[in-house]
This record gives sequence, structure tokens and C-alpha cells, in this order.
Amino acid sequence: MSIVTIVGAGMMGSAMSRPARDNHHEVRLVGTPLDCAIIEEVSATSRHIPMKRTLPDGIRCFQVEELETALEGTEYVICGVSSFGVDWFAEYVLPRLPLDVPVLSVTKGLLDFPDGSLVTFPRFLKSRLSEKQKGRIEFNAIGGPCTSYELADRHQTMVCFCGENPATLEKFRKLLATDYYHIAVTTDIEGVEGCVAMKNAFAVGVSIAIGMAEKLEGKDAYMYNPQAALFGQSCREMARIVRLLGGDPLTAAGIPGAGDLFVTIFGGRTRRLGYLLGLGKSYAEAQEELKGITLESVVIITRAARALRVLAQQKRVDLQDFALLLHLDEIINQGAPVNIPWDRLR
Repeated sequence: MSIVTIVGAGMMGSAMSRPARDNHHEVRLVGTPLDCAIIEEVSATSRHIPMKRTLPDGIRCFQVEELETALEGTEYVICGVSSFGVDWFAEYVLPRLPLDVPVLSVTKGLLDFPDGSLVTFPRFLKSRLSEKQKGRIEFNAIGGPCTSYELADRHQTMVCFCGENPATLEKFRKLLATDYYHIAVTTDIEGVEGCVAMKNAFAVGVSIAIGMAEKLEGKDAYMYNPQAALFGQSCREMARIVRLLGGDPLTAAGIPGAGDLFVTIFGGRTRRLGYLLGLGKSYAEAQEELKGITLESVVIITRAARALRVLAQQKRVDLQDFALLLHLDEIINQGAPVNIPWDRLR
């Protein structure tokens, strides 16, 4: 039995307690400053209200002020924050991490910089380590089609764990693999993390076709041809971005790319945003309807498009290769109406 500390009591971070507890590990769940009510409820009843599931018995709950206590003696850390919590994790949690305790992250996204570079979160967190911590803390991440509620319900799930050290990845695989949670491992951090981030962006694009079908033909309409075309274009553009990151573009055709994109289109806030845009609503109107819901897809569309435009100025990319992504950026950041550039998709 090992001690696993999950920092971040959101849906996916909390869902990771299921395979960890099924493998009889001690699980400590630590809330962020935004998770106080969640931690109180899980501690009292084991019920995770946002996920609408009961978490496994035996989880030890800690408020954010008790982080250092929760980290005492831990052997593995799971970063369960969203992309909006990465800076907080870097500033508040990193300095408190014990040496030689590896980190596995569920966080999805990319950071962009003025020179046009896009950086994965494992690379970013590594760059934020203190001199004392460098070489003593490893950052790994999860990619693939896995919704929190399905993992909590023990549905058959296959994901990729990525990181620099194959031995550490194998330790995480043995720690969390079950008869329903299947894990492949790879050192292709850029490939996996690039896909994991970009699938949120492209799921908006494919979901636009769902709203378009209803707008044209009514509530029970089905129009799979445009969805399929946009799905294919999404995988092509995703592969090109992975190549820019330095990852294996074939990853876009696998579990972290096409697989995760497929799942994301079937439900959740990202599908809802694309659907509303496809109905003919402006982004401002869709945003108003989705008030209070964090939209990681909007952030990654904005960052990726901004980076591509810088790279295009440097003659390093051809913007025609990213027609769908750039149209999504025009809709979100320039107020453009939906007008899929079919003749420019290639």
C-alpha cells in the first residue's frame, strides 16, 4: 500500500481516488482555495456534489491550509487542478512538495509565449522548481478519453501516462491500473499533452455542426457528414500542432488525440459551447448562457491561435494549415459569425 496525495478536489482529481482506493492505497484529498465546500461535504458524507457521485470510503480530507500535513510521508502526488489553477499550484504547492516524490497531473492545456512557443504544463512546472528541487521532482501527466463520472463508475477506460522517466511511469501505472482503468505509458510528453489540450479547442469546432443541424432541420435532426468532416480536419490540425511542439504527430490519431476528441464531443461544457454557436448565437450570447462555467476550450483556442500568428510572421507555419482553429479564434475573439471555411479545409 502506498500513500497518494491528490491536490485539487475538482471532478477529475477526485475521480482519481477511485482506482487508487480500489488498489488499497491511502488517499489524501486536499482542496484548493475554491474547494472548501467540496472538502467539507466529502469529509462528512463522502458525496462529491459537482460530480454527483459518492467517493470511495477511507479518503482522508484536508483543506488547503492543511496541505503540508497532507504531504507528510506521501509517496505520490496527483495534481488535480484545472488549467486555471496551474499558476496557483506552481506558487503555492511546488515549494511545499517533498523531494523525490513524483507528480502526476490531470491538468489540460498549453501556455503560449511572445516568441510563439507553446509549452506543456509538465515542462512549465519543471521550469518553476527551485534549485534545491531540480532533478528531485518529476512531472508526469495523463491524456486520453476519460470523463470523471465514468472513471468514478468504473467504466472501461484507457489512457496514456506521459513523462520523461519510463521507470517512474511504470510505478504510476502499477499504482493506478485496475481491471477497468487501463494505462499505456510514453515519453512523448509533447505529443500527449498537445493532443490533450487541443482536443478541447477542436471539440468546439465539431460541436458547431450539431447546433447547425438543429438550426436547419429541427430538434431531432441528424447531420453526421459535417461532423465527420470537421472531426477529420481537427485531427489533421492537431497533428500539425503536435509536430510544432516536437511531439509525434501520429499521437493525434490515437487515444490522446482522436480518442479524447471523440469523448469530448459527446457531452459537457465544450460541446455546449459549440452547439450554441452552431445554433447561430454569438460568442457573447453563448458566454452569457454559460455564465459561471469555466471554459478551458476558449483559453486554448486563444493561446494556440495567438502563437500560430506569431510563428506565421516568422515564416515557420502556413496559417492555411490551421483554417478551422483560426476560424474558431475569429468567432471567439473577433466577434465573427459561424461560417465554416469548407473550401479552405485541407
